[in-house]
Amino acid sequence: MNTETTVELDLYQDVVMDHKRAPRHFGTLVEPTHHARGQNPQCGDDLRVALVVDGGRVRDIRFHGQGCAICIASASMMSEAVLGQEVALAQALQSRFRAVLTGQMEVEEAHLGKLISLAGVRRYPGRIKCALLGWHALMHALDSETDAANDPQEATP
Repeated sequence: MNTETTVELDLYQDVVMDHKRAPRHFGTLVEPTHHARGQNPQCGDDLRVALVVDGGRVRDIRFHGQGCAICIASASMMSEAVLGQEVALAQALQSRFRAVLTGQMEVEEAHLGKLISLAGVRRYPGRIKCALLGWHALMHALDSETDAANDPQEATP
């Protein structure tokens, strides 16, 4: 068993709990260029993701709302992973992360960086939606520019 596979076994790893206790990029943006809301009515997770996209890059990102430890930790780790990245790279990372959690890609093939600590979620089908909620909201936000005065688009995993 290699290191990446060993790392994925514990659902509530230290890095996950650290991101739950002190989420990175938590809060609101005054003037986002893109935003969306993600809700999971099954467990009550409800997040809003706001971005500033400029020149094809995610220049700033914030999320806020409420959710379980997995939901908040995943959104926090997502925000760290995509900040400063080209939109296409953020979309590709989301695709690989989702593929790992849904069993369509092996962890070793995905090159997830710190996101590997959430790979254990795939062994808990009921928690996959929690881990993907922020990512779904991110993808909906990136799909269209939104006027900050309008209601954000809604994403449901």
